[in-house]
Amino acid sequence: MSERVDNGIPKANISRILFLSIVAALGGFLFGFDSGVINGTVDALQGAFDSDAVGTGFNVASMLLGCAAGAFFAGTLADKFGRKNVLIVAAFSFIISAWGSGISGSSTEFVMFRILGGLAVGAASILSPAYIGEIAPAHIRGRLISLQQLAIVLGLFFAFFSNYNLAGTAGGASETLWWGYDAWRWMFWMELIPASAFFLLLLFIPESPRYLVAAGKLNKALDVLASLTNRVFAQKQVDEIKTTVLQERKPRLSDIINAKTGKMHPIIWVGIALAVLQQFTGINVVFYYGSVLWQAAGFTEADALLTNVISGSVNIAFTFLAIYLVDKVGRKPLLMIGAIGQAVMLGFLALIFAFGAQAASGAGDVSENIQMGSTSGLLALFAANLYIAFFAFTWGPIMWVMLGEMFSNRFRGAALAVAGLAQWGANFLITITFPILLTAIGLGVSYGIYAAFGIVAFVIVRKFVTETKGRTLEEISHDQE
Repeated sequence: MSERVDNGIPKANISRILFLSIVAALGGFLFGFDSGVINGTVDALQGAFDSDAVGTGFNVASMLLGCAAGAFFAGTLADKFGRKNVLIVAAFSFIISAWGSGISGSSTEFVMFRILGGLAVGAASILSPAYIGEIAPAHIRGRLISLQQLAIVLGLFFAFFSNYNLAGTAGGASETLWWGYDAWRWMFWMELIPASAFFLLLLFIPESPRYLVAAGKLNKALDVLASLTNRVFAQKQVDEIKTTVLQERKPRLSDIINAKTGKMHPIIWVGIALAVLQQFTGINVVFYYGSVLWQAAGFTEADALLTNVISGSVNIAFTFLAIYLVDKVGRKPLLMIGAIGQAVMLGFLALIFAFGAQAASGAGDVSENIQMGSTSGLLALFAANLYIAFFAFTWGPIMWVMLGEMFSNRFRGAALAVAGLAQWGANFLITITFPILLTAIGLGVSYGIYAAFGIVAFVIVRKFVTETKGRTLEEISHDQE
């Protein structure tokens, strides 16, 4: 039951809201697991499929093509068929992709299943925070949407932890494990457990009330909101939501264009900038190629995989800090702190790799392209984990918080489609080009480029981002009219 507070707004049914948020955030867990599991399989895939540096890069980055398409279409499909239904389809796709990636016998087959998984990741990356944002009370919305990033980093951690243990048990990712299958195949099959749980739990959550209002299902929206607060306040919420959605027709992609100016809504450009800059500061180079880099720094395969587990632990710890700070400090200050902190750490990494590492010419294997001494390797590891810490309590979760709440109810789905496409397109571009940059210009210059984008991110946030802390989605929507 809900209770009244001094300002007349009832307390939320926190236990139910938290349950719904955790179920939705499982999409983030699978996002993280699916992204991180590739980390420990890069060399094994190269050997299994006999691929060169470019082929290896595409095996790693292929999922991101699906992510871009999934993010782009998920928003508009969710406006047509509902957030819940699209998430159920995504959960089923996670199951098929995990199984198929493990049974693949060629690069082509592997890429097809990874792209399917990417479609699911892209959809979950957009719709999980959007769903949470649409059922969460304003005063704790930032913390609840941040559960998405916590789930992502937990997924990354468990992927790293699973890879480490499976490779350790088998004696290497390319070695035979259970029932005659190589360890790298089991690394992908481990995802079947959380993917199945996500699919089943989604069957027990309601549809987003804001989607239901937009679809004209006012009684159902009222029932959902009443289960989160009480019926009297829920009716007021329904009436308020009605003023900020398009009920005369279904939302569509063209809603990103302002009917008065004929141009895209300015807020969508801000969302695109945040989405792209989160990737252009190079975070996924660390996550996707971490084990390869640390092997090049002189670590054994087992130690390199353990290093990933350590980095994943740092990511989780500082994401909890973000959950604590986001509704206290606000979104904008954290984004500015993170941009500068990441730029400094990336600059330090650039110096280490420029002066403490040597490039090995003519190497086809990514891990052979750099050679580092033990001191340089340890300094790089320290700086990389500080970089991850800055990302984890700022740009990691806050970008998703902003995308989940910064757009008007009238065009949220369409805006998320465009921002999601930009985010995953940037992710793909960074991931596919990194092995090429590594060979062509070296790690020093490459990380210097990523550091420069950190400075750009600070300027963009300071000038164009508007704080959304403590405001309802309807208040934010009215500002954009």
